[in-house]
Amino acid sequence: MAPDSFKGTATAIEVADSLAAGWREVHPQDDVQCLPMADGGEGALDVFAIARPDARRMPVTVTGPDDRAVEAYWLLLPGPGGGAAGGTAVVELANTSGITLLNPLRPLEAHSIGFGQAIRAALDAGVDRLVLAIGGSSSTDGGAGVLQVLGAQFVGADGVPVPSGNGGLGAVVRTSFEGLVPLPPGGVSVLSDVTNPLLGRLGAVAVFGAQKGIGDGLAHQAELNLENFATVVTEARGTDPHLPGAGAAGGVGFGLVAWGAELTAGAAAVGSEVGLPALIADADIVLTGEGRYDHQSESGKVPSYVRGLAREAGARTGLVAGAVQATPRDFDAAVSLTELAGSGEAAMSDTRHWLREAGRRLAEELG
Repeated sequence: MAPDSFKGTATAIEVADSLAAGWREVHPQDDVQCLPMADGGEGALDVFAIARPDARRMPVTVTGPDDRAVEAYWLLLPGPGGGAAGGTAVVELANTSGITLLNPLRPLEAHSIGFGQAIRAALDAGVDRLVLAIGGSSSTDGGAGVLQVLGAQFVGADGVPVPSGNGGLGAVVRTSFEGLVPLPPGGVSVLSDVTNPLLGRLGAVAVFGAQKGIGDGLAHQAELNLENFATVVTEARGTDPHLPGAGAAGGVGFGLVAWGAELTAGAAAVGSEVGLPALIADADIVLTGEGRYDHQSESGKVPSYVRGLAREAGARTGLVAGAVQATPRDFDAAVSLTELAGSGEAAMSDTRHWLREAGRRLAEELG
């Protein structure tokens, strides 16, 4: 069982457990293994924690996207000696600078400072490597907040640091990266399922701005602000704003690349980190899923990635989705919770029940 979360209704852990429960009702003797998945968004820390029983949650207090203190944590995957030395830190943007931390939204004022503070805390602990999950962002600040915490400076014409958030990016006239902390010895891997560039009609503002409160009345100015920031950073660091993934998390992808981090495809990177290929290699049947299966699902999302591993292993595959809005490709069976429950509202009101029923249906069809 290797599903993504059904955002807003069930975590990946709940989805996997519910599918497994339904399967066991039909085939109680089967060896059923659950390994919830993620593509770099919310829930990534839980996925790593399940895959690594020795993982430790490291509490950290950060400045949230509305400047209030947020109690968060990052995950330590210990090194050979059981500590941070030689270990990996997994840091999630969603629990430090995520959109769920805001009510109301702050279109031009939200920032990624808290995420940067959690990264800095992990570096100060002495980890050898960073894995950064950047889905679920609240801001469109180009990663300026993260970079400031890591030692960069962005100042206006008056020589004073510009305000946080997208609203301050248009005033940046000079930047300094001299104080930027170095990458850890093992490097920095950034997990994201987004391939959008920073700017333009497929960029951070045009595609994702509305969900962060940047409506038509603000979009033009927000894009200009981001464009100015990109120009200044590119002149200083040579970072390409057209790079696929630079627009991820409101441009945090761009900011992290300016630091020297490497952008990686979320689902495949998470799967590799938690050892999913080896588990699937021994499986006869693999179930996966996500909240909505649509035309984007074939672009490196969890279901297409997991299905690819299963086909290489010669395993049959089943798909479960809250709603199926595109013809499932190359799955041996597929179940829509919306069709199973009779409506989207019914499926969402008791998602775990219908997931269990989906697991039972797939067990009857595939088992």
